[in-house]
Amino acid sequence: MLILFAFLRLVDWLRHQFRMLKLTPRSRSLGRRAEDLTHRYLQRQGYRVVARNFTPRGGHGELDLVAWHGDRLVVVEVKSRQSDGFGSPDRALDEDKRRALYRVAREFARRAEVPWDRVRFDLVSIIFRPRIRNRPLLEHQRDIFPVLYS
Repeated sequence: MLILFAFLRLVDWLRHQFRMLKLTPRSRSLGRRAEDLTHRYLQRQGYRVVARNFTPRGGHGELDLVAWHGDRLVVVEVKSRQSDGFGSPDRALDEDKRRALYRVAREFARRAEVPWDRVRFDLVSIIFRPRIRNRPLLEHQRDIFPVLYS
């Protein structure tokens, strides 16, 4: 099993190197790499990822990852930074982003016919700084804000 995860980490790194060449904004490539790392992390934690980069029909807003964890539909927002020099990545989750997440998550839950009270919001922060044991620093926060019933 460890060999499989090491191989998947290598594949993620190679994909990242390719994106660095292909995509012009470096932060966009790092964001995708953060999503790759989060996807693998969630799978190891027992989550079943069902959607990635979900965008509603109107095209406004996006859910980074959507996964099932037990009987809960978990909307996972991924925030990353090159370093922690400007603070932790979760500081970028402001009220406007939160409202957008609610709106798009409601659309996803409606389409998937999932009751709103079974939805949870998680945040994964990743810092690509001088690596500790050759790995980025990953922090998973569950249930980052309550689901509003409106």
